[in-house]
Amino acid sequence: MPYLVLALAVFAETIGTTALQASQQFTRLWPSLLTVVAYAAAFYLLAWVLRFFPVGIAYAMWSGLGIVFIAVIGFAVFGQKLDWPAILGMAMILGGIFVIHLFSTATPH
Repeated sequence: MPYLVLALAVFAETIGTTALQASQQFTRLWPSLLTVVAYAAAFYLLAWVLRFFPVGIAYAMWSGLGIVFIAVIGFAVFGQKLDWPAILGMAMILGGIFVIHLFSTATPH
């Protein structure tokens, strides 16, 4: 269950960041409101996850997955390009998350 809630927190954060880009620096009402609601949901869910994960581990997974998902959305939706070093760095972030998940005793399995 903690992993599902963490996934929902990442999803909410991804929606919030996508809406932030669409808000055009908070000049558009609906994307701006969606940003605030999605970030509030993301932080609420992340706070719930902290019952089960150490804060550093939870934040590493939450922010790392958010970085990768936002980069993909930025490419697909907003036409933002990534160079090879950026792609490699994000692959390393995902690798770190897998190492935490597979080998760390600090997370519930």
